[in-house]
Amino acid sequence: MVSDETQKTLATFWTSNPDPKRLREELADVLTYCLHLCRKIGVDPEEIVLEKLETTEKKYPRFTFTRDAVADWRDGDEKHYNWPTVYVLDDGKVAGNANNPRDIYVGESLNLASRLRQHLDTPAKQHLQHFRPIINPRYNKSVCLDLESYLIRMLAGDGANRVLNRNNGITETKYYQHEMYRDGFAYIFEQLRADGLFTRSIPEIENSDLFKLSPFKALTEDQADSVEEIVKRLLAGLEQNTKSTIVIQGDPGTGKTVAAIYLVKLLRDVGSFTSLEDLDSDLRFSEFFTIANRNLLQNYRIGLVVPQQSLRASIKKVFKSTPGLHSSMVMTPFEVGKSDHLFDMLLVDEAHRLNQRANQSSARQNKDFGEITEKLFGTDDLSVTQLDWIKKKSKHQIFLVDTEQSVRPADLPSRLLSALIAEARGSQSHYQLRTQMRVKAGSNFVSYVRWILNPTPTTAPPQIRDFGDYDFRLFDRVDLMRAEIFQRDAEVGLSRIAAGFAWPWKSKGHPDVFDIEIDGVQMQWNRTQTDWVSSPNALQEVGSIHTVQGYDLNYLGVIIGPDLRFDPAKGGLYIDRDSYHDKKGKENNPRLGRVYSDDDLLRFITQIYAVLLTRGIRGTYVYACDGGLRAYLAGFIPLSHDFSMMDTS
Repeated sequence: MVSDETQKTLATFWTSNPDPKRLREELADVLTYCLHLCRKIGVDPEEIVLEKLETTEKKYPRFTFTRDAVADWRDGDEKHYNWPTVYVLDDGKVAGNANNPRDIYVGESLNLASRLRQHLDTPAKQHLQHFRPIINPRYNKSVCLDLESYLIRMLAGDGANRVLNRNNGITETKYYQHEMYRDGFAYIFEQLRADGLFTRSIPEIENSDLFKLSPFKALTEDQADSVEEIVKRLLAGLEQNTKSTIVIQGDPGTGKTVAAIYLVKLLRDVGSFTSLEDLDSDLRFSEFFTIANRNLLQNYRIGLVVPQQSLRASIKKVFKSTPGLHSSMVMTPFEVGKSDHLFDMLLVDEAHRLNQRANQSSARQNKDFGEITEKLFGTDDLSVTQLDWIKKKSKHQIFLVDTEQSVRPADLPSRLLSALIAEARGSQSHYQLRTQMRVKAGSNFVSYVRWILNPTPTTAPPQIRDFGDYDFRLFDRVDLMRAEIFQRDAEVGLSRIAAGFAWPWKSKGHPDVFDIEIDGVQMQWNRTQTDWVSSPNALQEVGSIHTVQGYDLNYLGVIIGPDLRFDPAKGGLYIDRDSYHDKKGKENNPRLGRVYSDDDLLRFITQIYAVLLTRGIRGTYVYACDGGLRAYLAGFIPLSHDFSMMDTS
């Protein structure tokens, strides 16, 4: 019964907006059964809680970080100076105040007593007050490095800490019995959490933007290879005073944003280190931490350009909480263009979302576009794009690109993206990310989805695929899909619904009005444009491409609206222009003399849905309003158990 009641309590807690009264009631049930169990076996609940806390304190004790305390601790056991050990230093603050975060540092050493004495001689760590050694006789060097990386990531994602570590080589490692040791890390986490080191649970942390967009994420092999080669190329260019343009290309979920954030942090760390007392020469990027490289990068001006408003706001939060980074480093293309400074390096995430000259979202931005172009190039040349601004304002540029994620006519045209990629290939400055980090269905899932939604496929149709444990399903009732998303959110959190822009946004000016109605199910569009996926009411709302692109979700239910249809007679996809309500998504461009045909819109709309269908980590659910499209998709997407093929109208 305790287990059942605990599951119900967690399900209530993990809803996006838990009812406090319901939560109190569920928690009371858990405590009631626990107290009943204590009486039945004859134990004092307060006594056993105190005993557990004492056991935790003994297992991972906290010591005062002074020379005398370190010396006393060293003499207690040979492992204290001759065994691979992970340790945590903190400044003594009580965690939980995001406005006054606790400084914390995680390290690994074979001779911890000696390493601690080195830290005590380092000005940057002399304000730290406690150290916690984590010693396990079964842990070798590889396990300890992995645990160190795990704790750094989790502490950075917790939101109550300023992690003082550098990025000198956190990569995804494999070693003997890797999975077995990894399972044990969760136990260590819970022991440290019981002692107040963490303020949130593992699922809470892993579902947060601070974790997903952290500069302390472990890189995949192809990410690490790309970062290493880029830094080498950059340092050589600085020594020779040359310029460079680099392209990192990858499908959704290959970690382009993670690589960009990691690279910014690494360059700032190399340019600002004051001591190498904790540098581990075995780590991937330790070779970059030299005095010569520090001098090259010391006053290096870096900017990370993020065109999408929502993703940009999330990354700003991460930069604000990370030592060495600042939220002002995360910029819009307009902020770059207006800046009086020349940047040493600009990284552009989602570079396919940079704009050409087109009608912007406000009159102010339309005016700014012309003024920036004239300021940079001497004349208001209509052919100039934001890509040209970036090149003009920086000595070195890194563009992170997926040509199939352009979703509006104002985005850079495909010919310019193709030329950019070709230029990078020609100068051997092109890097391809292939490892699928997001979708647990594997790398073939993205190409499978893109084939299904390709208006003009050039290859034979694929057989319906089995993606193993990945939950990929087609529904014929939106209410059932929505109920499944609610259930997944209760189980694992961060499960949402998104749709194409096939309904007008009535609730923007009238918050009591529903925007979307399908077979009696009424829903509203997202009420916030920034960080919608983490907002309190997100589960009850429907997100769009502009609030979801660039994010990872555990599950996403995708509503394909009446803007995209399938003609069984012709055997092809087509659009209903009148059902597509993104005005900026279908307006012509009279400035450049461009008229967008139905075929052009079909490409944008299918690419929007392909982006939405590749956001889910654990699963993706699909509902199509058009009966013909549902019948078509049923040939490729596993059917929900209650799916009916009766209605294809």
